Amino acid sequence: MAEEKKEEIKKHEKTETEEKKEMMAEEKKPEAKTESKAEKKEEKKEEKTEKKQEKEFIIPLRKTFRNTVIYKRTPKAIRTIKEFLLRHMKFYDGNLKSVKIDKYLNEFIWARSIRNPPAKVKIKAFVDGDFIRAELAEFPENLRFKKERLEKREKKAETEKEKEKKKEPEKTEETKEKTEEEKKEEKEKKSAVVEAGKQMEKTTAKQAKHQAKGAPKQQKTQPRRMALQK
Repeated sequence: MAEEKKEEIKKHEKTETEEKKEMMAEEKKPEAKTESKAEKKEEKKEEKTEKKQEKEFIIPLRKTFRNTVIYKRTPKAIRTIKEFLLRHMKFYDGNLKSVKIDKYLNEFIWARSIRNPPAKVKIKAFVDGDFIRAELAEFPENLRFKKERLEKREKKAETEKEKEKKKEPEKTEETKEKTEEEKKEEKEKKSAVVEAGKQMEKTTAKQAKHQAKGAPKQQKTQPRRMALQK
């Protein structure tokens, strides 16, 4: 009887341990699922942000600056571009400084002076961190030529820098050899200068002695006090 009771107790303990293991496994499964869901959501958000980053807009400007003063039309057009981008790129803080206009876009708007900005502009905008960057989508001929010229200059400068970096190790070996020779020459020059200075001092000392012996002694005279004129 005692053995049967022991066997029953062992079976009961085994069933309890198995039930606990099953409960722990069930608790872990939803956590893994939630983690996978969270990762999927983050990936989707990243994909959406990448898709939303670049957008093209045609912004009408004539209606905004038509009723403004003539000498404030172009600044008004730039302000409308910034407000338009804040609204359509969903930056609701209203901070115009968060919109950064490209230099070519700025030049295109200011091309016809402060009084006569363009009636509309085609813009390519994208989000860069906490900023919206606006660029021209279609370049006129003069600005396209200017941009290509500046790009060519930058490429040339980069290639020249790379060539200089490659030449630097060769120059260092040559400079080391030159520096050793230059040091020797400098030491020789210094020694020659020191010897010449000593000789000059000797000659000047000799001349001073001869002049002192041959020159007559001058009598010392006391200065006279002159009476003040009335």
